[in-house]
Amino acid sequence: MATAFGVATGGTEYDGRVPDRAPPADGHTVVTVDGIGPGVIAAYAPNGSKVYEADEHNYYHDVDPAPRFGETTVTYVASHAAPPRYCESDESCRKSQVMRLNLTTGDREELWARYATPSGSNNIHDVDFVNDTHLVVAEISHPDGVYVVNVSANETVWRWNASEHYDPESSGGEHPWDWTHMNDVEYLHDRGLVMASPRNMDSVIFLRPGEGVVENLTLGGDGDHRTLYEAHNPDFIPSERGGPAVVVADSENDRVVEYERVGDAWERSWLWRDGRVQWPRDADRLPNGNTLVTDTHADRVVEVAPNGSVVWQLRFPGPYEAERLGTGPESAGGPAATAAGLQSRRAETGAVGAVALAAEDLLPSLLVNGMLFTLPRWMTPVDAVGMVYAAAFAVAWGSAELAAVVVRRRRREDEGDPEPASDGEGDEAVADDD
Repeated sequence: MATAFGVATGGTEYDGRVPDRAPPADGHTVVTVDGIGPGVIAAYAPNGSKVYEADEHNYYHDVDPAPRFGETTVTYVASHAAPPRYCESDESCRKSQVMRLNLTTGDREELWARYATPSGSNNIHDVDFVNDTHLVVAEISHPDGVYVVNVSANETVWRWNASEHYDPESSGGEHPWDWTHMNDVEYLHDRGLVMASPRNMDSVIFLRPGEGVVENLTLGGDGDHRTLYEAHNPDFIPSERGGPAVVVADSENDRVVEYERVGDAWERSWLWRDGRVQWPRDADRLPNGNTLVTDTHADRVVEVAPNGSVVWQLRFPGPYEAERLGTGPESAGGPAATAAGLQSRRAETGAVGAVALAAEDLLPSLLVNGMLFTLPRWMTPVDAVGMVYAAAFAVAWGSAELAAVVVRRRRREDEGDPEPASDGEGDEAVADDD
């Protein structure tokens, strides 16, 4: 195992592949990848050895521990193409499924599945168990919303459509192609509420089944990018652990944040951003106060200590979600930032790094992260930023040259000077003079 600046990294260089080893950790670490990298789920034992890897699905998203079925058993959400007949379609079909997996034996069991015709981001990203027989599902495709399904009967027992609260014509993304991008859902057992993340509305909302959105609990708002900007995977921290609070990967703002409920308002209580973070999409607060972060476009999973330093790092191609087994699902065992005395951290870089970071911050994050989504995996955020500025410089230079040509042409016209003639035209002019 190698270290860099005191951080366990598991290697000195990264080749863009799923690594064979990880740094030692206090429990198994499970990582999923969706369409950013190769669709894969991989798991590493506490000693760092890789104990499981699979890539039979196109997309892997949510992963949670299932300790009732074994210490190394998880449930995960995955999606892949399916025969069109399952969607009663002549074109294409997508299957999203919830699987239970024993990482030690490799045994798998399908718990529930949904077929849908592709319409933008139609791969279900997240589900949560209400009880042994009922799942709450974040429906990412049309009609966007949240619903509870009885998996034993494959029957939907409650559904909330996003159109009950949001106007499809004036909110979120393109309707119905990728309107809400509902990427996360969490059932709050102690409150009887459902917390959901409509990414394209820059919000975290709370739903009361049978009623709808609890208006005064909404965190953020459509277009309120100072609070959240197309965030992923919020986790709720209850009062008994220092909340109410929500820790969330604030993806397009390239940071991880926590908001604490103070009176009738949400106030930011913690922020983390180092000089490398680029489009984080998951953040789990661990029982020891550390935070496990998947940093998608920086190709890494990091564990952040209460003082803001990175104490563990795994290089991984475009990770979506990471889970540390033995700590509870997501942030279920972790304390709120204020209660644990966590220190916020903002990027600390040298002069060159500060200039690069400032140059990136001047560009729309959707542009930079959109480029990184499509560029080869070996290209870095610095490469993307450099390409944008190089293109801008080329356009500006070309425009300046074109403007100079136009000015010279108009000046000659104003002065009565004819355009330079070709050789043939010049010969004719001499003959005419003769």
